[in-house]
Amino acid sequence: MNIIGLLLSLLVIGGVAFFLFRNYYAQAVLLIGGLILITAALLFEGSDVVFANIGKGETHSTIFNLISLFKEIAASKLAGIGLLIMSIGGFVNYMKHIGASTALVAIAVKPLRLFRKFPYLTAAMLIPIGQFLFMATPSAAGLSLLLMVAVYPLLIQLGISKVSAVAVITACTIFDMGPASGNVHQAAALSGMSGIDYFVNYQLPLTIPAMCLMVILYLFVNRYYDKKDGFEVEEIESEELKADIPSFYALLPVLPIVMLFAFSDLFGSKIHINAPIAMVSSMLVTMLVEMIRLRDFKVVVATTKSFWDGAADVFASVVSLIICAEFFAEGVKLMGFIDSLVYISQHLGFGFIGLSGIMTSMIFGSSVLLGSGNASFFAFGPLVPDIVQQLVTSSAGEILDTGRMIVTMQLAASTGRALSPIAGLIIATCAIAKISPFEVVKRNLIPLVGTTIFIFILNVILAA
Repeated sequence: MNIIGLLLSLLVIGGVAFFLFRNYYAQAVLLIGGLILITAALLFEGSDVVFANIGKGETHSTIFNLISLFKEIAASKLAGIGLLIMSIGGFVNYMKHIGASTALVAIAVKPLRLFRKFPYLTAAMLIPIGQFLFMATPSAAGLSLLLMVAVYPLLIQLGISKVSAVAVITACTIFDMGPASGNVHQAAALSGMSGIDYFVNYQLPLTIPAMCLMVILYLFVNRYYDKKDGFEVEEIESEELKADIPSFYALLPVLPIVMLFAFSDLFGSKIHINAPIAMVSSMLVTMLVEMIRLRDFKVVVATTKSFWDGAADVFASVVSLIICAEFFAEGVKLMGFIDSLVYISQHLGFGFIGLSGIMTSMIFGSSVLLGSGNASFFAFGPLVPDIVQQLVTSSAGEILDTGRMIVTMQLAASTGRALSPIAGLIIATCAIAKISPFEVVKRNLIPLVGTTIFIFILNVILAA
């Protein structure tokens, strides 16, 4: 075990976490952290090890070889997960621009009015509806704001507190799941499978029972705290969310998900498509629908600019984060941190389950501190395949599943985000409701910690 490498890695990881918590620009912090670790690895391991993937003589300069290593990582990510996430971001922004996302939310929340006599059950039942919407419109802050318009006044009118209403709205986005989520495809890529396979075989068996548990927990927790706090019913005006487009437009945001399922092995299709193909195909179908409705070619093609604007925004915020996080993870791996972590864990008797618990807890805590599930998962997620490989090498042939370790980490990243008072969706929803973010975090604590523990235990059972 490389003690110096372990200590230096922990020091740099701690420094990166500190600056991220202080809201320093994440991409730059991760890039600098990676440079420090890779430079240290050059001193300890030599250029043959550090530049094994690009060749130590590529630029005939150590400094420029470091940049070349970053270039190789960026190129591989842009050609794969980067293009995929950008296509998702573009399509989501296009749906938002033409009002299709609003139409979907407006229709999906209508069944809640049937449960007016059971206010806390109505609030809790919003969670599975919201999770379905989140699969089609994977923007936590964006969907939360739509729900604040569409559902929040209704919940207040039914007789629950502002804190209870905001808590269940934030809970609607705690699982980054489904084939339209960039996080899902990143996790699937790290696990060596398609996004559909990961969603169906790893996420759904965990998230369906977890959502049932969440409904129960939020029902009792909200009712208990409202009673304890002496809540009194408030009057608030309700305005029904409406979209100035035909109701069938609500189907358009779901179209890529339908296509990904229909053209996959799950339905025995000989045709197979991936997420970028589904997103672009759905955009073209939407353009055709818009052309029939508007009969104005110039207006229709002008609206597609929102697709490319969305793709650019996602590149600047998410794809660049993935590239810099991968560079940072490369430095962590080159310093022998993974070897040391596995060595220590095995000598403490942890093994695969113990390491899964450590990594899941690390991701969960990081998301709470940083207010971002992306930053924590993208920073530590790339380490998992190497951890599993090390365990396979030293576990006498025991079959270990990378997806089983990844899935709890990926889900913990999003549950932790909803417990952070500095997370975008918490700040935005609380600002509208005019309540403290800490009140919502307090209300979310028991349901989300309980759900995260439940997911981990269930995942261990399923892996057995």
